[in-house]
Amino acid sequence: MRLLPATLSLILLATACAAGAAPLQVDIPAGGLTLHAQLYKPDGDGPFPTVIALHGCGGLGGQSEPVQPRYRDWAEQLLKTGHAVLLPDSYGSRELGPQCRAKERPVLARRERVADINAARQWLTQQPWAARARISLMGWANGASAVLWAVRPQSLARGIAPDFRSAIAFYPDCRISSGLGWSTRVPTLLLIGAQDDISSPSACRQVVEGARGRSALAQIVVYPGAAHDFDRANLPLRAIAGADAALPERGHIGTDAEARKDAQRRVNEWLAR
Repeated sequence: MRLLPATLSLILLATACAAGAAPLQVDIPAGGLTLHAQLYKPDGDGPFPTVIALHGCGGLGGQSEPVQPRYRDWAEQLLKTGHAVLLPDSYGSRELGPQCRAKERPVLARRERVADINAARQWLTQQPWAARARISLMGWANGASAVLWAVRPQSLARGIAPDFRSAIAFYPDCRISSGLGWSTRVPTLLLIGAQDDISSPSACRQVVEGARGRSALAQIVVYPGAAHDFDRANLPLRAIAGADAALPERGHIGTDAEARKDAQRRVNEWLAR
């Protein structure tokens, strides 16, 4: 029997490894919009702590799967710690594709995406399997910017209680927030690479430092040598396997596996608070 070429063998191995928990699509009423979302939920009745996870400008899914490998990996990691994960599709729900190269973005982090966050949170408070007092936020890039807007004291959604338990933002664009006197009403963790040439590590430092003394707990971790999208470091084989790893927002795909490993630990600790 002939041996498979090495590249094809790697592709088949990567495809097999990519198999994991399958998400369930749910539809969430959001004003005049039906917000489509993908749900990863542990087995059982719960109630489970739940994370609302916000995709970046590349969108939630792609041509061949509803959730890109990077977000699926995080969802599967969080499932192992007993969390449910809800991933709203802010672009697909509005019949939009990736927005990274769009000159004008009809879906803004501070407006439509915050509305999506609040609709998802309202929906979760009505689900018997979701622990209402343990709903947290997590986002990447444009989704992380939406997280920063959503946790500002001025953005508190009326009639939805209790509030978010905590928030985690991977490499948000902090430049607007740094000029607005940003603060947070819930414990918020920012994670960014020192070599990020898309978001601004210095602006994110300024945001967190400026919130001290007039805000809920805010912390920042800046990873030396890590670039934008550093948490995609473990995905090269999956990208070869043809799934749709959407392009990063711009710039480099990070390769700092140690930064990603540390980020996983910090995320688990932050959500366990």
